[in-house]
Amino acid sequence: MIKVFFFLAICVALCVYRIFRGPRAADRMVGIDILGIIVLIFCVLLALHTGFEYYMNIAIAWSILGFVSTITLAKFLEGRNLDE
Repeated sequence: MIKVFFFLAICVALCVYRIFRGPRAADRMVGIDILGIIVLIFCVLLALHTGFEYYMNIAIAWSILGFVSTITLAKFLEGRNLDE
């Protein structure tokens, strides 16, 4: 299990690099979205490892917020309103 968490830490470092270094806003948006998915995977693995169910609730809430924020940011980058 430690190897998986170490691999996730490497993925987080690469996403943070893409977020700060990305030449366009779309690259930064993809980095933030992937970082959210990594946090979701971390919560699910932590729930499976410890047996605490509230980590799964955090993962579900994080996935919903990640989806809504990705849609919102994509519409903002296109220059459209949220009601379209």
